[in-house]
Amino acid sequence: MATSKDDTENRYQAWLSGFIRLHILHHASKEPLVGHWMIEELRRHGYRLSPGTLYPMLRGMEQKGYLRSADRRSGRRFWREYRATAAGRKALAAAKAKLRELFHELIEE
Repeated sequence: MATSKDDTENRYQAWLSGFIRLHILHHASKEPLVGHWMIEELRRHGYRLSPGTLYPMLRGMEQKGYLRSADRRSGRRFWREYRATAAGRKALAAAKAKLRELFHELIEE
């Protein structure tokens, strides 16, 4: 039975969600991010997420204390910005150290 690219991506999506969360923390540590922008940023890196996947992920990261959000408004336009918290930046630093170690093990082997 042939497997489509979408089937393969869906199968690995849960596994790759850790990479996506790290990517979110990376950008949220540098500057506030907006969900739609993050969807486009992830798409540039080969991840295809819908708003129905990303926004619950952002809310979950906020509930766990890694992000904080603030509502913004310009005229009639509303949006929510997300920033990394101190706990989010600490988690990102720890993950980067582990990722660096794993990368060297996998690539330099």
